[in-house]
Amino acid sequence: MARAVRHSQRAGLVTLSEDAYEVADIIRRDLLTKARESEGLKAFAARCNEQVRRIAALFALFDLRSQITATDLEAAASLVTYTMDSVEEIAGGESPKGKRQPLSLAEKVRARIELHGGSATSSQVLPYVGATAAEVRALPEVVVTVERSGKTGRPATVFTLRGDDSESEPKPVSHSSAPMLAAADREAQRPTVVRLDAYRPEPNRAPEPAPEPKWSVRPPVSVAERPEPLEENPFRALL
Repeated sequence: MARAVRHSQRAGLVTLSEDAYEVADIIRRDLLTKARESEGLKAFAARCNEQVRRIAALFALFDLRSQITATDLEAAASLVTYTMDSVEEIAGGESPKGKRQPLSLAEKVRARIELHGGSATSSQVLPYVGATAAEVRALPEVVVTVERSGKTGRPATVFTLRGDDSESEPKPVSHSSAPMLAAADREAQRPTVVRLDAYRPEPNRAPEPAPEPKWSVRPPVSVAERPEPLEENPFRALL
């Protein structure tokens, strides 16, 4: 305890680690939603996120660290959630109008798994639904698997939602229609014979020679049709 106090005096600032930012946003959204659902918890809505980070900072300083991890945030969120549940239980009789119908365990688990994209680890589900791992495993719509990230370390328990079994069940096949379907498949898969002559191009024919032009021949002039020479020169009178 004394070492933790001296370490906290020397540590000037306590920050979030890289893997804690996303967890901090999820916890903040969950607690704000829970605080706004009930009339008696509206006073927690403004400062619930600050309380979670302060408690997480204390966890880090007790471990002689100056960074808040995702585990510190989840542990602090569990304490704040327990406090809010206690206040809601005590103040529930005073404000019946603001008290809503509580969600069932199956609805809480489904909401947590859908919030994390369809699969969530036990640390992401159990502290927020107020149930044990055995109670969550007993839900019919939850599938439990164990995943190991490396060769060493504790394996993680992952919860996923079970799909609709009616879609995954194979449909019964009628044996009477099986031969007809097989014959139809063979007929559809039978190769088609194609004649190459149908796709062979026609040979190019040589163009027909153009007809030779016919030259018109002037008929010869007969001697009898030639004009007779003049006896006198017609240009002599002009001289």
